Amino acid sequence: MKFLDQAKIYVRSGAGGNGCISFRREKFIEFGGPNGGNGGKGGDVVVVCVDNLNTLIDYRYQQHFFAKNGQPGMGRDRSGADGDDIIIKVPPGTEVLGEDQDTLLAELLEPGDRVVIAKGGNGGFGNAHFKTSTNRAPRHANPGQPGEELTIWLRLKLIADAGLIGLPNAGKSTFLSSVTAAKPKIADYPFTTLHPNLGVVRVGDVDFVLADIPGLIEGAHEGAGLGTRFLGHVERCAVLLHLVDATQDDVAEAYKTVRREIRAYSPELAKRKELVALSKCDAVLAEDLEKKSAELTKTARKKPMMLSAVSGLGMKDALFAIVREIARQKDKSESMALESEGRPRWLP
Repeated sequence: MKFLDQAKIYVRSGAGGNGCISFRREKFIEFGGPNGGNGGKGGDVVVVCVDNLNTLIDYRYQQHFFAKNGQPGMGRDRSGADGDDIIIKVPPGTEVLGEDQDTLLAELLEPGDRVVIAKGGNGGFGNAHFKTSTNRAPRHANPGQPGEELTIWLRLKLIADAGLIGLPNAGKSTFLSSVTAAKPKIADYPFTTLHPNLGVVRVGDVDFVLADIPGLIEGAHEGAGLGTRFLGHVERCAVLLHLVDATQDDVAEAYKTVRREIRAYSPELAKRKELVALSKCDAVLAEDLEKKSAELTKTARKKPMMLSAVSGLGMKDALFAIVREIARQKDKSESMALESEGRPRWLP
């Protein structure tokens, strides 16, 4: 299945059915009166979050979605049928944006979430609705209201607990493949990963989702390389693991390059908790590794972990560090939620 995280679609809700002008005409009933029914309501355009999707690829091949119109009213006080809704299924973590790609219309995070993007038009009243004691034979009815039509963007942001960031060929895909059952493409050239990969990691009794984000290069915020298109997928991560290739000559500059691009993309994302690690440590001599660790410590202001996905060096320690940080961030978010409700944290 191909990965697609952004799609533009055109939607239109159904128009309401017209009201009916009709009179009861039966033998021996001279003044039967009006009996025109109301028109049916037009169908809505509904976006629904489902748990068996992880891409928006379906909307590359179909971009137009129209709900059914309501049926017109009929004589003998028969109302028209309502139009069927059109359901647009999206994966968890999808944002619905306006045509300007900036206005957030809705955000669907959990399976079962649903939102009406375009409401169907109401049906018109038939002439029976307008019957009064002084107007016993109304000869007018209302037309149905038109539906709404608009162009929207669907943007998927993967819901992962932790994200891997770093320059191309920093060892992110190798790390993911060694700790999960995911099989990302791995090769000895840059931009091997062209779309995010997800894997589930089990550490002790804890499971968490790990995302491998395609590498950033200098100038990515201006569109260089793959740009910052996929950085939105780490916005929902509780912690970021920043991998720096230990075989590079200047590990400090490699770290600063990625940090600059993240700050240019989103200052809020730049404040996210970050763990730093030197990858491919099995390919570097011990004295060189110690020197590069000192350089990176000075630049990142934290001591990096030493990792090697090939030999397994430091892998368990890195995973347990990620789990601890995810739990810490979860406790923090729960505490903030309780405070926003005006309850002390210790209350149930």
